[in-house]
Amino acid sequence: MSELLKETTIILENERALIRPLSVADHEHLLPFSLNEPEIWHYSLTRPDSAENLTGYLQAAMEDKEKGNAYPFIIFDKLTNSYAGSTRYYDIQPTYKTLLFGYTWYGGDFQGTGLNKNCKYLLLKYAFEDLGMERVEFRADNSNHRSIAAMKSIGCKIEGVLRNHMPDGHGGRRDSAILSILRKEWFDFVKAKLEEKIAS
Repeated sequence: MSELLKETTIILENERALIRPLSVADHEHLLPFSLNEPEIWHYSLTRPDSAENLTGYLQAAMEDKEKGNAYPFIIFDKLTNSYAGSTRYYDIQPTYKTLLFGYTWYGGDFQGTGLNKNCKYLLLKYAFEDLGMERVEFRADNSNHRSIAAMKSIGCKIEGVLRNHMPDGHGGRRDSAILSILRKEWFDFVKAKLEEKIAS
């Protein structure tokens, strides 16, 4: 399935969001965030916080896609008619029907506007209903309370914390919170809950 996914052009949209494959050509759309909003990546392991770093970020994303390990997206906000950020599927495991969902970031003007919930809905729906995933996992720095709260608000369940899991990008190490949504949970209540949230 990862090979098939690599060759598939995934375009997802509703009234609020348009999500399409990320490309190196999107450098121009994302550069303003890199130059003007370095705080976006405070909790990130990769920091496209300059023109050069953004180039490396995009190239690495394309390499992972080519390997079949990931599928990165760029996010367009229809409400403001502007590009808003990026996200991706990664660590795609076809044998186990699992993937991780992350590398998600939005410019400051788009945070807390409802755009994220719309995007999560579209991407989760595709993962469970088109790709046939059994489990979608999320990870976050355990001190990133805003991100964890956002994940819980869409129906993620906290499974635990990987202590001293990886470098934190600031010279130390971070604990990583692990959250997930299972296929049964998606159909039983998460999907309906998200549809209600994005409709309100």
